[in-house]
Amino acid sequence: MVKETGYYDLLGVKPTATPDELKKAYRKLALKYHPDKNPDKESAEKFKNISQAYEVLSDEKKRRIYDEGGEQALKEGGGGEGHFSSPMDIFEMFFGGGRRRKENKTKDVIHQLGVSLEELYKGSTRKLALQKNVICDKCGGKGGKEGAVIKCTTCKGTGSQVILNQLGAGMYQQIHTTCRDCQGQGEINPKDMCKTCQGRKIVQERKILEVHIDKGMEDGQKIPLRLDLIMKMDINLNEALTGFKRTIKTLDDRILVISSLPGEIIKPNDVKCVLNEGMPMYKNPFEKGRLIINFNVKFPQNGEIDSRRITDLEKILPTKAKVDSPADAEEHTLVDLDPAYERSKRNEEYMDEDGGMPHGRRVQCASQ
Repeated sequence: MVKETGYYDLLGVKPTATPDELKKAYRKLALKYHPDKNPDKESAEKFKNISQAYEVLSDEKKRRIYDEGGEQALKEGGGGEGHFSSPMDIFEMFFGGGRRRKENKTKDVIHQLGVSLEELYKGSTRKLALQKNVICDKCGGKGGKEGAVIKCTTCKGTGSQVILNQLGAGMYQQIHTTCRDCQGQGEINPKDMCKTCQGRKIVQERKILEVHIDKGMEDGQKIPLRLDLIMKMDINLNEALTGFKRTIKTLDDRILVISSLPGEIIKPNDVKCVLNEGMPMYKNPFEKGRLIINFNVKFPQNGEIDSRRITDLEKILPTKAKVDSPADAEEHTLVDLDPAYERSKRNEEYMDEDGGMPHGRRVQCASQ
């Protein structure tokens, strides 16, 4: 039983919450009440309180003091227990600000994780199953009982041995290879070997990790994604000439209403943008790139415009170019281009009347 639950209530978790549950709760609330997103005093105070709660509950020592004696015990605990870090410092450390002290650790293991564009835009949490080597609990990392593990006499504990190959008279080749008797371990287990780890001192353990995908993360953290999102939008000729209003559903399921001004002409392949609605910037999820819209103007099909309204259109649209036709000029009306017809026409022109060889110079074979 804990004496107080105030900090747990601030984060919306139970007193039995795991470290991962605390992280998830803080992440959600910190993004919701961050001062950059909510400049009002009430949100700023909320952000400060949840940061303070997370700082205490994420620290094993502080959490134990709080559970046993509440906030008063933290203030009286000494050793800086009553001092709290800046809420912004906690936020930056949590989202990768890089202010944490470096600790000794083993070499990083890299796993590729495929994510969708929606997950990079909205942020997400994925679970990753890993197999890792840990010290055997049964034998304490010794490989067996006392005296069960002895130094390999073949390699004298080095794990490798030297083999000499004779290449010719007085010529030898020296090869360093892994010891065959101890398999490179430098030790062997002739008796009382640990049955759990088979004398290897380590066992494999399966661990489930939660991977937090922050908004705006980059592909592999090596090649930056463009912060602009690009989309195509079809509009008709009426909308292109007189203005339009459309709705767009964002990747995080919000609805945006965009419009053009009356009289602002949208031409085919015109490009416009909506500011601050592109990809979120990594480590700064409240700043976004641009949403770029490439317009495709769909013109009416033949027959869609009533011929009786053509005169009205001519009065509204810009004046046509005037052409002075000479008296002897020949007039033609445009027709649709038919590539197949043109090809067959050219073939006919090159064939003779009997359907024989094409017209033009003929080649006669030379006789002997």
